[in-house]
Amino acid sequence: MNHTRSVMKAISCTCAVLIALSILAAAAPDKKDKQVGRLLFGKVLDHQDNPVIDAVVYVTNTRTRAIKTYIVGKDGTYRFPALSTAVDYEVYAQFNGKKSDTKSVSQFDDRSQVYLVLKVDAH
Repeated sequence: MNHTRSVMKAISCTCAVLIALSILAAAAPDKKDKQVGRLLFGKVLDHQDNPVIDAVVYVTNTRTRAIKTYIVGKDGTYRFPALSTAVDYEVYAQFNGKKSDTKSVSQFDDRSQVYLVLKVDAH
């Protein structure tokens, strides 16, 4: 009788642990389904819409003032993946000492991908 009670107690404890684990697993977000952070991408163009090769794009985290840079290639594109969605960013391009207008990406913008064209006077 005592052995049966021990077995039943062990089974009920095991069931309780399995139920708790399944509840936790269901509550945890699936990382494959959600992109981590935000993608900021776009092009650096001159005023005739030609790509500005070797322009440097600067992205500033307005909370920490940390700056990331990207040197654009032949097609004028840049990309900054995995930016925090809880921070505002400022972005601009620079080429031969000339700077584009500074654009902002707000933490309240709920897009997971933000495309910005930055215009620089390349002459």
